[in-house]
Order: sequence, then C-alpha cells, then structure tokens
Amino acid sequence: MSNKEDFNFVEPRDTVEIHLSNGEVISGPRGGTLEEYFYLLEKGGTPPIVGAVVNGKLTELSYPVMMDVEVQPITMEGSDGMRFYRRSLTFLLENAFSDLFQDAILTVDHSVTSGGYFCQVYRRAPLSETELEQLEKRMRELVKANIKFERLKISLQEGIEYFEKKGYKDKVRLLAHRKKDYLTLYRLGDQMDYHHGYMVPSTGYLKWFDLVMMEDGFIIRYPRRKNPIVLQPVQKYFTLLNVFKRYGNWLHRLGIDSVGALNDSIDQGHIRKLILVSEALQEQHITEIAGQIEEKAEEIDVILIAGPSSSGKTTFSKRLSIQLLARGISPFPLEMDKYFVDREHTPRDEYGEWNFESLEAVNREQLSRDIKQLIEGEKVQLPHYDFQTGESGKGDTVQLRPGQIIILEGIHGLNPELLPEFPRSCTYRIYVSALTQLNLDRHNRVSTTDTRLIRRIVRDAKERGYSAMETIRRWESVRRGEKEFIFPYQDNADAMFNSALVYEMAALKPVAEPILRQVPSDSIERIEAKRLLAFLEWFLPLDIEMIPDNSILREFIGGSNLKDFNLWEH
Repeated sequence: MSNKEDFNFVEPRDTVEIHLSNGEVISGPRGGTLEEYFYLLEKGGTPPIVGAVVNGKLTELSYPVMMDVEVQPITMEGSDGMRFYRRSLTFLLENAFSDLFQDAILTVDHSVTSGGYFCQVYRRAPLSETELEQLEKRMRELVKANIKFERLKISLQEGIEYFEKKGYKDKVRLLAHRKKDYLTLYRLGDQMDYHHGYMVPSTGYLKWFDLVMMEDGFIIRYPRRKNPIVLQPVQKYFTLLNVFKRYGNWLHRLGIDSVGALNDSIDQGHIRKLILVSEALQEQHITEIAGQIEEKAEEIDVILIAGPSSSGKTTFSKRLSIQLLARGISPFPLEMDKYFVDREHTPRDEYGEWNFESLEAVNREQLSRDIKQLIEGEKVQLPHYDFQTGESGKGDTVQLRPGQIIILEGIHGLNPELLPEFPRSCTYRIYVSALTQLNLDRHNRVSTTDTRLIRRIVRDAKERGYSAMETIRRWESVRRGEKEFIFPYQDNADAMFNSALVYEMAALKPVAEPILRQVPSDSIERIEAKRLLAFLEWFLPLDIEMIPDNSILREFIGGSNLKDFNLWEH
C-alpha cells in the first residue's frame, strides 16, 4: 500500500512514453509524432507501419504524443492499414493526373480482385500507353520527393467554393447535404480533396504500385494485405468487367452518377421512381438468366448459386424460381445454410475463430445424399440449422415432382469439391454478389465489402440475435474465408448477378446506425463501428416502407414476402 508521502506535485517531464501492445516501451520528447517514435520499429522485411491505435482510437502517424499513451501500430497487413495506403495512393494518382491532364476527368470506378482499382478518363480519349507511362512517372516523382500530406480543417462553405472553382460538380452536390459545418481536407501541392478516413504522412510511403492498361481504362495496382509490399499478377476479369459496365449503364439510365445525385433524388421527392426502376433493372437481369436456363433445362438437375456473405443469394434464388415458374420450369429452392454442421464440429481458423466460410463447415455427405435422393424422386427430410443455438435439427420433409430442378444456394456453390460426383453438364452455376456500388464521387469510391458488412450487421441483429460488435468481430474471419473458399471459384460461373442497388445505403442507414451506436466505446470493434457511422453520414435516409416486399434488401432489413416462400407448398 502506498504512503501519502509517495505523492507529490512535480514539473512535467520533457519526455513521454508510448507503451506498445507487445509490452515494449519507447521514450521520446514530448510533442514528437508517432512517425518519429516508430523509427525504432523499422526493420527490413517487416510490413510498413502506416497508422496507429492510440488509447483505443485510430489515428495517423502525424499524431503528436503529448502524454504517456498505449499504442498499437497499424501496418499494411491490417484492414485499416491497407485502407490508409489505398486512400493515399488514390490521392497521389489524382494529383499526378491533374498535373498532366488538366482538362480531363479521372474516375476511380471499382476494385479488381488481384489488387487494384479500375479507372477511366472522360472529356478526352482513353490514355495511350505512352501517356500512362508518363502518369506513372509523375507519380513516382512525387513519391521520391516525399511530400507531406497536409491535413486541413476548413468551413463547409470554403470547401464547396473550392470544388465549385475546380468544376467538381459531383463533390459540390455531395457536400450540399452535409450536416456538419466543417470539412477535413488533405492538400498535396495545389490539389485538395476530402477522403473517407485517414492517410499516410507523406508520398514517400507509397512505393508499391503500377499502372496497367485495361480495355478502355487502366488499373492502378496496389499490394494485397497478405503480402503488402508485393504486387499480385493482374488476373483476367473480363466477365466481371462486363458486370461493372452493365451497372454503369444502369446508373447512366437512372441519371445517378454519385451519392450527391442520390441525395438530391431523395431530397426532391423522386426516390420512389428511382427505387422502382432500380428494382425493375434487377428483375430484368434475373429474367435473362432464367431464359439462359430454359435453353438448357432438359440437361440441368441442379442450379448452383454462390457468392460471398450478405450477397442476397437467398432472395435471388427465390426470385429466379418465380421467373422459371413463369417459363414452365418447376424449381425447388434449397438453402446450403440448412446443412451447417453443429457448432461443436465447426472448424476454427488460424486465429481460433469459428470458420463458417470453410467448406468443412458444411455437411457435404448429407447434402450430396439428399440431392441424389431428391433427383431420384424420393422423400427427404431436410435439416434445419438454428443460428442462435448452433445446432442442426429436423426440418421439412419434401419430395420433388417430375421435371423439377433443384436450386441450391450457398457460398460454396461454385467450388467443384462441394458436389464432386455431379458432372458439370448437369449443373448451371451463378455467382451473386454486391459487385459494385454507387461511389461518393469521382475519386472516393464506396467499398462493396462495406456494403456487405452493413447488410450483415443489420440482418444479424434482426434474424440471428448478434450484436454489431459480434458481427464486426467475426468479419475478418468471414473475409479470410471468402478469399480462400469463394473468390477463387467465381470464374466457374455460367452467369454473374450484381445484387447491389443504387439506393441501398440510404435505406440501410436508419436501420444500421442505431445498431452500430451500441458498440461499446471501450471495445476494439468501436473503431470499425465509428468508421461505418462516418461513412453513413454521407447519405440521406429514406423511408424503408418504399422498398418493395420482394427486394433483395428485404432479406436484410426484414419484411420480405419471400421469406417463407416454399415452392413445394404450391
């Protein structure tokens, strides 16, 4: 026990300490930045440190240390660290492009699976090989100069006036609906822009990138987290690129090219029309896929529908069933989620978390047996999986009618190891995901991974009894599983369906925000919750009563008239 004499008033020390998560302590001058403290941690071959968590709060390396703090370095191996890097790299590209092509418009459209963003230019012809080389050269000049990214806080009106002078109408439209009266911008040379989150301290951090021609645009390549200082080979993704182009055409048809335009539509009372047309465009695509299946109906026994978490696979499979019925094809929807093994038999990943994305989490033996028996016309008692208890029990007893086709949906539908004994010729495979999303503006893209995470947070809270903290905690494991068990097989698809809806963040916002605010302030998951809340601030909310009862969004927010839709009852 301490004595009273042990406590005294003293003059502040000239030094402070940062206590690292591994138990090490670094002492340095008061007011020194985290970047300066972390010089001691630089070692060859280790992932670059690009940010930090200070006393539970995410921050930049420019943070001045004024008192003793607990610090966890953030590297490019982590999701937050890689966001720091990609965000900063986009700003570097934006600056270099502005230096060379002042009268043209650059758009950062969508991500590519090998690591990169697909970009396009407007108000001029696509960049030539020579021009793309010049652009990369200019970016590397800026990297070599190691120029600081200057962080500024200005009034909202100043920000709007700046972007008006630059002719950035999409940014002006977005800021017109901003509730806060200030704006945080970053400056590099004469160029300023806002970004959804923190940046690295200077251009010298951005060493790993290159530019590659791709059709009528180009890809800016960046490393993946698994190997954060090595660029992965560019993969062919022409099928996905066509999906992205189709969505871009939809946006053009709707007259919505950015979140600012979406907010205008909500503010001006035009959102109901936008919702109905968006849903009609999706239904049109489902009808096209149904037509492709009709052409091969006599050969097909099983339609496999796959995709990552929260893609809307269940609703898609039921809407596809309805379209097939309209063509005289009798489908039988079967959910792979029914075939989860009991929680005690679910495999764990390398971090000790339940790995529901693993193929071993599925009772493949029972699944294969049930499908064979159903095709042969036998009665089968399906399993039922309780997500809250983690136990598999008895479900409905069903029997196929002559000529019925099974529709099996689940994350592993494209994996040849799911049903290895079924020949490819008797299956039709569909990949479903929220493959692209309306971007904030031409330079600030919306991550489709974030779209799916917000969908999942809302659904898990409503249907599975999970808190946002629990869903966020599991998300890294989910993402690892997707990269291992789902994305490598997407090229096996006969068709791809984009489940993203142009208006969905505005619909999810009023439902997701209260759930995210319940994440405890002293939890590490609070960092992610705050990031998602800050992201949702850019959207005006819409009344979810406007959303059709059969919309894919209803799978997450509730109220779907397809929830209990079972074809064998009709």
